[in-house]
Amino acid sequence: MFKELEEINSSPDPFQFYTADTLWTDNHISKKMLESDLNEDIEVSIQNREFINHSVDWIVTHFGIEKNRRVADFGCGMGTYATQLAEKGADVTGIDFSETFIQHAKEVAKQKEMDINYVLQDYLEFETEERFDLITLLLCDFCALSPSQRKTMLKKFYKFLKPDGSVLIDVYSLNAFNQREEAETYEHSRLNGFWSPENYYCIQNTFKYDEEKVVLDKYTIIEKERTRIAYNWLQYYSEDSLRKEFEENGFKVEGFYSDVTGTTTSPESLEIVIIAKK
Repeated sequence: MFKELEEINSSPDPFQFYTADTLWTDNHISKKMLESDLNEDIEVSIQNREFINHSVDWIVTHFGIEKNRRVADFGCGMGTYATQLAEKGADVTGIDFSETFIQHAKEVAKQKEMDINYVLQDYLEFETEERFDLITLLLCDFCALSPSQRKTMLKKFYKFLKPDGSVLIDVYSLNAFNQREEAETYEHSRLNGFWSPENYYCIQNTFKYDEEKVVLDKYTIIEKERTRIAYNWLQYYSEDSLRKEFEENGFKVEGFYSDVTGTTTSPESLEIVIIAKK
């Protein structure tokens, strides 16, 4: 048992393991996440919808979204942004590798009689001949990618954009990194059975990598018949480090904001929004 506990509480190298499929493509877990996102009784969820409404209004105004403008929403999830941008007249493509979320997004589009192109695929592998006026990757999804994955993503974005097209991405700031703390927690089948329909124990380890500005939430899920580990990596940024990544991949940085409603940058902000152009 001591050896097992030593392994559970050990920290890997930054981005050494990648288990996004555990979180997003597992049938049980993805359904639990969708249930949480759709729970209108949660005050935070209501506030989030209000924020998204303001965010969409700002995106439409800032990028001149109108009829036939082509938008690609990478990591579209259940289609929250894709649906609202399509309602504004945009020609929208949404890409996500969660079948649960894509199926929900398609059902919403069908109910609203909207023609949205949803693609069930890992966006790191997505290819298309289409060229877009705007590409979005929101909810700090960019932070969950390894350095090599982010480079792959930015190269794709540059290729997929029309001349003078824009990319809109939000990330976690160094202020948010400084507020994270290393910790170990233990739970027994909590969060309404989030990790499994079976009885389970979960040990969560939070590790900080000060030099790389990375945080890992490592979940060890122990069931009667199996043990799984889910790694949730997050990269944190300064404006300078974010600018560097984009400029190294050919982009011209247009500006920074504190969130995707166009709020002016602030040292206290937990996020940084970047707009870059081809």
